[in-house]
Amino acid sequence: VQLQASGGGLVQVGDSLRLSCAASGVTISRYGMGWFRQAPGKEREFVAAISWTGGGTYYADSVKGRFTISRDNAKNTVYLQMNSLKVEDTAVYYCAAALSPLYYGNSRTTSVYEYWGQGTQVTVSS
Repeated sequence: VQLQASGGGLVQVGDSLRLSCAASGVTISRYGMGWFRQAPGKEREFVAAISWTGGGTYYADSVKGRFTISRDNAKNTVYLQMNSLKVEDTAVYYCAAALSPLYYGNSRTTSVYEYWGQGTQVTVSS
């Protein structure tokens, strides 16, 4: 099972980026999917998650209203649309897959996720 995150880069404050997480070796249609991020010297933190049906989406307060998680099961891919980027969004972003049903209470917990991608760097410059 591989999760390949891509789409990161260097942007300026207020810009947008769309991250993609392409899965291989597994069909993600039965997995809940999440995005986490880790800034230098900080712990990995939850960003967003989506249930396997796509009917449930969950966000960290820091990104709510700016980021949107979505999934295209036909393409075996999950996306994170990031708008109005801030300097504090700078981090390595990781996607992850969970066999367990995701809901508000557990989606923020890294241990729920069985598979992790390698990460993609997002740098927001002022």
